[in-house]
Amino acid sequence: MSPASGLVIVDKPAGWTSHDVVARMRRLAGTRRVGHAGTLDPMATGVLVVGVEKATRLLGHLALTSKVYAGTIRLGMTTNTDDAEGEPTGTTPAGHVADAEIAVGIKALTGLIQQVPPQVSAIKVNGERAYKRARQGEEVELKARPVTIHAFEIAEIRRVGDFVDVDVSVTCSSGTYIRALARDLGTALGVGGHLTALRRTAVGPYGLDLARTLEQLAEDCVIIPIADAVSAAFPRRDVTEEEAALVRHGGRLPALGLGEGPIGVFAPDGTLLSLVEEAGGKAKPLAVFAAE
Repeated sequence: MSPASGLVIVDKPAGWTSHDVVARMRRLAGTRRVGHAGTLDPMATGVLVVGVEKATRLLGHLALTSKVYAGTIRLGMTTNTDDAEGEPTGTTPAGHVADAEIAVGIKALTGLIQQVPPQVSAIKVNGERAYKRARQGEEVELKARPVTIHAFEIAEIRRVGDFVDVDVSVTCSSGTYIRALARDLGTALGVGGHLTALRRTAVGPYGLDLARTLEQLAEDCVIIPIADAVSAAFPRRDVTEEEAALVRHGGRLPALGLGEGPIGVFAPDGTLLSLVEEAGGKAKPLAVFAAE
């Protein structure tokens, strides 16, 4: 009997890479066909969406959904990774920075912004990961990329000697580096900054309420069925038996104006048939799940 296809929402522990979690889930789910949507740095904890079997084909689309984080930014110190895992590269007393100045700095980093990824990141430069070149002592020039910060809010400000710790919540688009926000906030305030804690609380519709620790999953490997996963994440289109037969054989349905992005297509019995995208008056298949 083949393993079930679906999503597992993991509460990633600190110190684990996303690949470590996938390796563990392969053993728990009993299959090598496992992947994840949206990498979390080892320091970070929280929601990591893992796909099993056919659901691995959803991951690229889920990775593009918005994400929510809770984190702590320390003003007054910079590191070579822009987070607490790196080596300190400088300190500047930040005790004089007023709460109102911090709020202004955060507002400037909200909305559609241009963000330069951290030097130590997985961005490829001339075919090689930036972090590999950075760890060899090379200064890597990374280009700014557009990202959208839907919300960037202060939860609490604490003053610790010459440092200022700012607890924040961030809702952002795919590809955003929260440690780059910490770096840029510190730079704007003239004291430097880095990220000291990060917890992802949601990826698209999947939040911590659905997440399970690896210990919990070892006892009961809860897999969200692929049909339920698609219904939660994307608009749903239910079709007739005649239309279902067309989809199963690779045919295209007329567009219904259900919006941009992926749409889940379901047979009358609730079976997931495909993921489609509307363009040029047609529903173009992105991934077909139904057997012919």
